[in-house]
Amino acid sequence: MLRPGLYRALATVVTTVISAILLDVEGTTTPVDFVHETLFSYARRQLPSFLQRYWDEPSVHADILALKKQHESEMCRSKEPPVWEDHSPEAHIASVLLYVNWLMSKDSKSPPLKSLQGKIWRAGYQEGQLHGQLYSDVPTAFARWSPEKTICIFSSGSVLAQRLLFTHSCFGDLTAFIHDYFDVTTGAKRDPISYKKIAASLRLPASEVLFVSDVVEELDAARQMEMETALCVRSGSPLPSQTHPIICSFDSLFP
Repeated sequence: MLRPGLYRALATVVTTVISAILLDVEGTTTPVDFVHETLFSYARRQLPSFLQRYWDEPSVHADILALKKQHESEMCRSKEPPVWEDHSPEAHIASVLLYVNWLMSKDSKSPPLKSLQGKIWRAGYQEGQLHGQLYSDVPTAFARWSPEKTICIFSSGSVLAQRLLFTHSCFGDLTAFIHDYFDVTTGAKRDPISYKKIAASLRLPASEVLFVSDVVEELDAARQMEMETALCVRSGSPLPSQTHPIICSFDSLFP
């Protein structure tokens, strides 16, 4: 493990003209443990009762139909997902449970899975069972950046899940600072085309967008589209071998 002081010595602050800051969530604005130990665990526990309660809701039904189509595609590609049966309501629900848990065990970025998870988390936030966890430098950075920079989020979690996180955060509702949200419906986070689409959506040259993430492969993809990049290495993490500027907190970005 490296000392926090060493991180600061290695950090490089982006100094080019930046109009928008695009932020990853897990490991960048939000602790990884919160996502995996709290959110994912909550979704697993609540999934059976959620399906029983909301099975006939149109948006949930749409997610289930999309999951079935994805299951059929994976069967054709010999990925060996659990058997899907829908000859009875009980069998149908059981099949969805098995398949969704199978996808979560693989940390799938499946759009219908992420959509369904977001709906489960919405109920948890609304009932006060979940509270979004953010690093302490996030709210002050948002307040500092927002007068001059456009702040956006790009996460594999659904747009709904992103909004919930920042609406019900431990620092209060921060959504007023956020201009837009992007998820896997835009494209995969390791696909350069996703970043081209985001820049186009913001009506900015990619070179005026700074993408901050804790995943080098995502930064590599953004860099291919000429975005500026910064690798967020939170305190206590090992120093990776990479070519992107390093920050250990948002305090070093546009102070």
